[in-house]
Amino acid sequence: MRTVLILYGGKSGEHEVSLRSAASIVRHLHGRYHLLLVGIAKDGRFYLQGESYPTQVAAAGIEALSIQEHPDYKVALIPGEGFVFKGSPLPVDIVFPILHGTFGEDGTMQGLLETLDVAYVGAGVLGSALGMDKEVTKRLWAQEGLPIVPYFTLSSHRWEKEGELAYRYADRLGYPVFVKPACIGSSVGISKVKEPEDLTKALKRAFKFDNKVLLEKGIDAREIECSVLGNHIPIAFTPGEVIPSHEFYDYDAKYLDPQGAELKIPAEIPEATQAKVKELAVRAYESIGVEGFARVDFFLERTTGMVYLNEINTIPGFTSISMFPRMCAFDGLTYGDLLDRLLQLGWERYQERKRLSYDYREDSHQ
Repeated sequence: MRTVLILYGGKSGEHEVSLRSAASIVRHLHGRYHLLLVGIAKDGRFYLQGESYPTQVAAAGIEALSIQEHPDYKVALIPGEGFVFKGSPLPVDIVFPILHGTFGEDGTMQGLLETLDVAYVGAGVLGSALGMDKEVTKRLWAQEGLPIVPYFTLSSHRWEKEGELAYRYADRLGYPVFVKPACIGSSVGISKVKEPEDLTKALKRAFKFDNKVLLEKGIDAREIECSVLGNHIPIAFTPGEVIPSHEFYDYDAKYLDPQGAELKIPAEIPEATQAKVKELAVRAYESIGVEGFARVDFFLERTTGMVYLNEINTIPGFTSISMFPRMCAFDGLTYGDLLDRLLQLGWERYQERKRLSYDYREDSHQ
């Protein structure tokens, strides 16, 4: 496995986050693999970047990649052939899609990569799609008996027909409530609603980003995160804690405000709680069919010590200061070794699937 194609950018609201994650990955893989960079512009077009760009990124310590959108460097995607540039398939061993959010982390890109018949890092179609949809994820976790915060789901269609329903849901949950788009990441479109008169504004904001919205009970809780790695036998790493300086850990706190949050690894929690978080992280990961890696986020209620699952991120932030690689590093898996392991897991999964038959004539019972 020598040539790694790093796919970054994308159409989602997390485009800029991807540029930063990808730059960090390039700096750590440069010199150990042959790297090809394909940037996806905000209009969804794919562009091959210059052959020397990875070296420039590594040499200059560039913190965020850019995308050169030159028409002569458009990349075509052909099922069964892969990434095609100027009529010839690019020589790719494995793709590292570092695409956060919609059209990258939600199963759509994974389905495309499956159709292209290329190996790739991370969760497959099902695990990615389930992990992106907070409402479906919560339903599956609840079915497995895993602890989740009480919530209700509201579609844009139903809200238009029965606007008062949102107020009934919020009253049943009790204020404050969080209003969240169901299928978007990085806390985009999320509001903390403390009074009924602010609910409509929060719903309008959330419905700008999705046709399905969650109303979730607000609890006084600490925010705990846990990295999970693996295909068939996933392992969890020592949990960390996010201590936001904002009202909650929103987009500004994550990416725009340098003092937006304090990140503590390990989380200062009892050993029994740490063990519980790690156990729940693996169970949450396995229950929705995630492979490769993910970051599982929790709420630790301050008054009761109860641990609740919040959400799962199947392509978490991957900058040098992001929680996922930092939690792995705390347990001895360095950033570079982590990337090697992710590439290996992606390759192993691809080889397993290549051994499957899709021809009914090979069925011994025929």
